[in-house]
Amino acid sequence: MLTGKRILLIIGGGIAAYKTLDLIRRLRRSGAAVTPVLSRAGAEFVTPLSVSALAGEKVHDDLWDLTDEAEMGHIQLSRVADLIVVAPATADLMAKMAQGRADDLASTLLLATDTPILIAPAMNVRMWQHPATQRNLGMLKGDGVRTVGPEVGDMACGEQGPGRMSEPADIMAAIEAQLGGGPLSGRHVLVTSGPTHEPIDPVRYIANRSSGAQGAAIARAARDAGARVSFVTGPASVPPPEGVDVIRVETAREMREAVLAALPADVAIFVAAVADWRVATPSDRKMKKSGGALPVLDFAENPDILAEVSRHDQRPTLVIGFAAETHDVADHARAKRERKGCDWILANDVSDGTGIMGGAENAVTFISAEGAEEWPRAGKDAVATRLIERIAAKLAGEL
Repeated sequence: MLTGKRILLIIGGGIAAYKTLDLIRRLRRSGAAVTPVLSRAGAEFVTPLSVSALAGEKVHDDLWDLTDEAEMGHIQLSRVADLIVVAPATADLMAKMAQGRADDLASTLLLATDTPILIAPAMNVRMWQHPATQRNLGMLKGDGVRTVGPEVGDMACGEQGPGRMSEPADIMAAIEAQLGGGPLSGRHVLVTSGPTHEPIDPVRYIANRSSGAQGAAIARAARDAGARVSFVTGPASVPPPEGVDVIRVETAREMREAVLAALPADVAIFVAAVADWRVATPSDRKMKKSGGALPVLDFAENPDILAEVSRHDQRPTLVIGFAAETHDVADHARAKRERKGCDWILANDVSDGTGIMGGAENAVTFISAEGAEEWPRAGKDAVATRLIERIAAKLAGEL
């Protein structure tokens, strides 16, 4: 998939640097050329000799190398690449990028380029969670820098939590999504997923049985088709895919704000099982039993995100909804499509015994202005692939 592509790989200083050796091997096997840049700290963890041997190219590590400056120069070095990958992207490197600093070769290359940048963060969990790092991350994303990871797991320092660099296979998937030239290359796809949790009190909430599996599968298929994916997810039990921009929310109102903030998009796919109602005034204390009297809960209607985006000034070219029904599936889905103003509805029967909601498979009735189309029951990845293929064909004018 990457034949003829050139990757400028900047290796930061962290124990995860050893994973970049496998990443280089995978990139070369996929047909890409790799130009390695080793930071001074990175050289404490992997050697220039090992990096150069795997990359098949000279390692660049000195801003003041007179030979390099005469032959190519650090500015040109950063501009001949199709993609710049920073792995591991340490807290220090991220801070330099966010602040526009250029005091070594790696940071100078990152500042002196308009080439797309993908970073794979890796650091101690407390460093990752520090407000300064999160502030820098927000700035970088705002500047268009793409991210993959970090993962949750055990740290070399003995702590556990988010901060592990993504595995080379996941970084490869993110690189291929960026450069693979798929049918959705250059498109922005917005996907919502999972349930929402509507609080009753600090320990109780209203929810549903959605696992988020179908939404994650659709985001992954869109990513693999080359799209930039904004993935707005409620508290799902299925983890989000790598190589997408993940925005985590809890409630329907938070999801609405995240969706509107992610616009404009070419396609919006509303897979999330958003709660229709919320408790109007959640208690700020745990509600206690009192002499057998049952609590009285006043409900309020949640925002209709699908309908709002369907009528929005920045309406995507395609707006697609999902309808989880227990009876008269196609009829309810047709009515929902007309009522919401969206282009397509994917309806599924989630009644008892189907195993659809929270399960590994889905059975879809595809509803459009042209009518209803039954899709055979299949795994959720297969359903996602079929939907993304349909979307790509529509955007290409083939439908």
